Amino acid sequence: MFFRQKQMAYHAKPERPDPLFAKMLQEPLGGQWGEMSVMMTYLFQGWNCRGPQKYKDMIMDIGTEEIGHVEMLATMIARLLETSPIEQQEEMAKNSVVGAVMGGARVEDAIVAGMNPQQYIVAGLGSRPSDSVGNPWNAAYTIASGNLLADFRFNVTAESLGRLQVARLYNMTNDTGVRDMLSFMLARDTMHQNQWLAAIKELEEDGLETTPVPSNFPQNLEKTEVAYQFLNHSEGVESQQGRWAQGPAPDGKGTFTYVDRPPAYTEDEGQLSPIDPRTYGTPAAPVPPAAAE
Repeated sequence: MFFRQKQMAYHAKPERPDPLFAKMLQEPLGGQWGEMSVMMTYLFQGWNCRGPQKYKDMIMDIGTEEIGHVEMLATMIARLLETSPIEQQEEMAKNSVVGAVMGGARVEDAIVAGMNPQQYIVAGLGSRPSDSVGNPWNAAYTIASGNLLADFRFNVTAESLGRLQVARLYNMTNDTGVRDMLSFMLARDTMHQNQWLAAIKELEEDGLETTPVPSNFPQNLEKTEVAYQFLNHSEGVESQQGRWAQGPAPDGKGTFTYVDRPPAYTEDEGQLSPIDPRTYGTPAAPVPPAAAE
């Protein structure tokens, strides 16, 4: 059960309206690596968790926190859209990265061209469940495999890319109110990256999962002779210098070797067999008309 309090997780008050930046803030809201994505990812990981309750409770804690982050961003976007006087936008254009790339265009034209029309036409000057170019948020961004180690590793990536995008946005505005909210989000992303790394370590120490995932699949069923080979599939041999090409593998079960020229399996050239001519594909040789009847 969820119970909403009227208080925000953190305040979301810009100094001034800015419809251009409102469009940009749609990315950390409804983009692939945005707050909607991690919110849904963590909630489904928690709901589906069959492991120890400390993991489920932790996942639900962060999933519920992300609901608050979605609310913060949606509120900030709506407030950035409340009014948009040209004079204020001209000042924004002079002092931001956005203004620097406008070139010789009229500021008014650039503002209108840069706004997200759906924020006005569809949402009545509000936020949308979409990214910064209007692509609708997609449930395919939600990752919940049932394997906590696989999921936690994905979560580190999600938090890393989310923090990367917010850091870029921080440098694209001079609005102290927006920057204050983004600084809070950056700090929480710092915590969340560390949180998932700690959870990965504890999961392995608890003996619940290890590398390679899934660890309970019998490795003797693998093509073991290639399990720890680094294959040089591009020009140059600089990759040979890396830790991934020599020495013991991190899982402690094998030793890396470097294969400069990976073998081609010449006994299979990928040729396909003929199929029913009624599929009307292009065959290797002409098909008599009667064969397709």
